[in-house]
Amino acid sequence: MVVEPEHAAVNGRNGSPRPPRSHREVADELRSRIRSGQLRAGQRMPTQAELADEFDVERGTVRQALRTLQSEHLLANVSKGSPATVADRPERELTGPEARPRSTMVELAPRITAAFAAPHVEIDALCLTAVSLTLAVGEPLREIHAGRREPAKIDVRVLLPSRDIDLAFPTPVDGTGGGRLRRRWLAQRNAQVQVLRHNLLALRATHGIDVRVSFRALPFTPPVKLYLLNGTEALFAYYTLARRGEEIDHEFLEMYDAEGTQSMLFPFGQRAGVRDTTFVEQSRLWFDALWETISSELLFTS
Repeated sequence: MVVEPEHAAVNGRNGSPRPPRSHREVADELRSRIRSGQLRAGQRMPTQAELADEFDVERGTVRQALRTLQSEHLLANVSKGSPATVADRPERELTGPEARPRSTMVELAPRITAAFAAPHVEIDALCLTAVSLTLAVGEPLREIHAGRREPAKIDVRVLLPSRDIDLAFPTPVDGTGGGRLRRRWLAQRNAQVQVLRHNLLALRATHGIDVRVSFRALPFTPPVKLYLLNGTEALFAYYTLARRGEEIDHEFLEMYDAEGTQSMLFPFGQRAGVRDTTFVEQSRLWFDALWETISSELLFTS
């Protein structure tokens, strides 16, 4: 898919050209500010009236958003009478031993959207096809087109399996049909890479953002997926194999495969203690070593 700028204009309460936001969108923005450190532990939030003016919504929408964040243990003292406060340890609710892992499909997009609050966005990813990453980047791109995100620079590096290797998975159960599986995987990998690169590089022309997108090929099938965000957060997931069947090229094929979008994503952050800080640092060193040593140019031909 190609992300298009949002052209429709609907006047809000104050004549704003932006379409009215839902309580989920307001919660997403405030959650991003907490995750990025813009709103810190113990800090008092703006009043509900101030937030309503800022987001050009009704106070009821703001209250719903604040209650959502309170249910996630990110805010405390949410009431009609006084401003809420950021929870004492919001970083540990988002990362560290107390964080609750969720699927890649649910967790990746809001965390990448939060990362796009930084002036210089840096995303490194190691994965099998880049499907999850391409889907997740769609949300911050929409935020940029709507004027709610304004990074000055974006650097994205992605490591993917080489076209020249025999994949460990997906693989046929009985050993036949491997060629069909490989062609399908390669077509999917190439398509996702091209969509991701196109949508990011388009920001140069539409918004004047300095964008660099690079891809390298690995000589092995990664058993895990890893996302590094702005050098301060690492998101880690296992590719868990399962047996399933699917029709490929008009023939049914039993295979061992992993559903990457459903993999549980474990977050680690530099502000969540020594263990998490060390994991983030070592993940960065590992990624850089793969990038600079055994990876090669990513080729698109079959």
